[in-house]
Amino acid sequence: MKKLLTFLTILLLVASVHSCDLIDAATGKLGGTPSAMGAVGVTVTTSSSPISGVSNFTATVTTSNDGVSTYSGSATVTNSALSTLFTNIPGVSVNGSTVSTTNMQFKQTTKGLELLSGPTAGIIVNYDSNVGDKYPVGKTGAYREVMTKSTGDDYSYGFYLIKVLKVEEIVGGVKSAAGISKITYWANHKYGLVGVQFNFGDGTFAKFPVYTTAQND
Repeated sequence: MKKLLTFLTILLLVASVHSCDLIDAATGKLGGTPSAMGAVGVTVTTSSSPISGVSNFTATVTTSNDGVSTYSGSATVTNSALSTLFTNIPGVSVNGSTVSTTNMQFKQTTKGLELLSGPTAGIIVNYDSNVGDKYPVGKTGAYREVMTKSTGDDYSYGFYLIKVLKVEEIVGGVKSAAGISKITYWANHKYGLVGVQFNFGDGTFAKFPVYTTAQND
């Protein structure tokens, strides 16, 4: 159950991101023009298969201004123990089997994706990066680092093989205390974030595909 709770809280960005922690969007360091992937109405989903009583994760852009998008997210939770736990997390609403949160902010451009909320704010991926490039994770002293960059179509995504950048984040703080030791992101210049993997302190991991209803040109 610890692994499931960690997964969902990271996806909903409530364990380490709260509305009171929003940073000024003007401090964003990611260049490029606003992406169609950050437009109002665009939806992000992952696997629809239930995981220990949790399913139907979705996040939708509710507002967008100059590349800065605000998302609302929700999931179906039928595990009563998890529902009780979520009830006590600030910024999370529990209504029956629906768990939801609002006010997640990202900057999404043709150059990449940047988290603008909370203590782990910072660039998640810049499509122009090279292996070894690092992005600061807020003011934590940690970094997200580009580990590999495809030279050919070698990553399976739906029915396609695509080129990706693989970015790793060695985590600490809230996420480390929750049992996560590392987060890996896979991203593509056309499809944006296409996969996320959580590695846990007990040596296990969980990898999830990410699907978005829009794409870059």
